[in-house]
Amino acid sequence: MPPRQDTSRSKLDDAARAGWLYYVAGNTQDEIAAKLGVSRQSAQRLVSLAISEKLIKVRLDHPIAACLELAARLKDRFGLSFAEIVPSDPGHPDTTLGVADATAAQLERRLASPEPTILGVGTGRTLKAAVELLPEMDCPQHKIVSLTGNIAPDGSAAFYNVIFSLADKVKAPSFPMPLPVIAASEREKTLLHQQVGIEKNLALAREADVWFVGIGDLGPNAPLYEDGFVTRSELKALQKAGAVGEMLGWVYDAQGQLVAGMTNERVASAPLPSAETAMVIAAARGRDKVEAIGAAMRRGLVGGLITDEDTAARLLA
Repeated sequence: MPPRQDTSRSKLDDAARAGWLYYVAGNTQDEIAAKLGVSRQSAQRLVSLAISEKLIKVRLDHPIAACLELAARLKDRFGLSFAEIVPSDPGHPDTTLGVADATAAQLERRLASPEPTILGVGTGRTLKAAVELLPEMDCPQHKIVSLTGNIAPDGSAAFYNVIFSLADKVKAPSFPMPLPVIAASEREKTLLHQQVGIEKNLALAREADVWFVGIGDLGPNAPLYEDGFVTRSELKALQKAGAVGEMLGWVYDAQGQLVAGMTNERVASAPLPSAETAMVIAAARGRDKVEAIGAAMRRGLVGGLITDEDTAARLLA
């Protein structure tokens, strides 16, 4: 049995070398065969194995004219300082497709800077997928602070929280928020925020240079409801009050105004910043989120957007 494991590992090593030679160094399959001392057919199989074993991650660097035009129009229409639009793949089941890759690239670019940065991170499916795509990095000069609570309603770690996995991957100091996303009462939230460690982390969030957040809709399948942070009756009450979207648990209406009272009285997340104090980059796509994304941009809750061309076209329409 051990020799078979060694052989398997050796084959993956060869596949990784073949994948690197092909996709990074630009070698032909004949050149790979010569360098690895194998036949051309074996080289081809090794490159295929590198793909099937997910040893290769492809990032598209060629600017696509239609996406660039949509980005320019979004920036002009909504006063954004940053917009990146990725191609759409209609019907694809992955709701983070493309957007997670672009978000990972943006995270990597900022983390690669030698200048110390305080980076605030929210939660969500897209951010979680983006962190999984990040390469291993060494960034002790930066600080990563969670913008929302890390505890799910059942007391477990929130599944789509990214603070720990991101900090581990880039070797940067992390500052989590050991709080529920939405507290049981306004008094409980106040007491939690008065804890010394929480006070310091909230202050650090206010000093963050850039925020990466997701945007959730308030439709029948709202992430806040599906993930157990609000009940069905609370969701219906929010809808009746005109709520269309949420960021970090903060619920807002079609004008981007926070909905008074209700669950917003109990949200334990960091307060949303003004555009003058931090660059807020939202990563979100999908027909269900168009109204929520548009409201956030019109109100200036976000200064940057990463989305796909289908969502961008709907926002402009």
